[in-house]
Amino acid sequence: MPRILLIDDDTDLGPPLAAYFARFELQLEQALRPSEGLARLARGGFDVAILDVMLPEMDGFALCREIRKTSDLPILMLTARGDVMDRVVGLELGADDYLPKPFEPRELVARVQTVLRRRQPARPPQGSPLHFDGLQIDPVTRQVQRAGQALELTSTEFDLLHLLAREPGKVFSRDDILNQLRGHEAELYTRAVDIVVSRLRKKLEPLDCIKTLRNAGYSLGLAPLATLPPGDTRGQAAPHG
Repeated sequence: MPRILLIDDDTDLGPPLAAYFARFELQLEQALRPSEGLARLARGGFDVAILDVMLPEMDGFALCREIRKTSDLPILMLTARGDVMDRVVGLELGADDYLPKPFEPRELVARVQTVLRRRQPARPPQGSPLHFDGLQIDPVTRQVQRAGQALELTSTEFDLLHLLAREPGKVFSRDDILNQLRGHEAELYTRAVDIVVSRLRKKLEPLDCIKTLRNAGYSLGLAPLATLPPGDTRGQAAPHG
C-alpha cells in the first residue's frame, strides 16, 4: 500500500484524511512539524509527501527545498486559494503538483494517484532506452544520463523529457504537455509547463536540447542515435543489435 506523508500542523486534518485515503488503499500519515517530517522521510518508505505552505519552524517552500537536496520523492504543495505566486514558487523549487486550500479530499486523492501512476506506471514503459548525442533516457529504470553523468530528475521532469524524446522534433503545445502529464482531473495551468521546462534545462546543461517555438510549444532538438559500433559511447551504453 503506498504511503503518503502529510506535513501540516493542523491536528484536525490528518485523522479524517487518513480514513478517507484508506478507502483508496492509500496509507496517509501526518507529521505536525517540518523537523519531524524530515526525520520520517529520512527513514524512507514513503511514496509521496504533501506539504502545507504555512508551517512552524520553516515554511513549505523551505521544506520542499530541503527535501529536494536529497530526494526526488513526489511532492504536492497545499497553497492558499488564488495565490498564484505560491504555486509558481512551489513548482520552481521542485514540487510536482499543487492544490489550493480549502480542497475536496477526493481531488487530493486524485492528485496523489496521478503522481503515483507517473512514478510507478501500471503498464510496462514503451520501448528500450532512448539514445541521443550525450543523452540517454531509460523509461524502465526512469534514469537519465547526460554525458555519462546520472541526473536527479523529479517525476514530472522525467515524464516531460521522456514525452519530448519519444518524438524528437515534434512540437508539443503547453496544453498537450499538461494533458499528458497531469491528466484531465488536474487544474490546467500553462505557466507550470514553462517552470518545469526551465528546471529541466538547467539540469541538462550544457546540452541545449529543449527548443522553444514561440507561440507553439516545445520540442526536443536532438536527433536519435542509430546503433553505434563497439566502443562508441556518445550516447552512453549504446544499444546492441
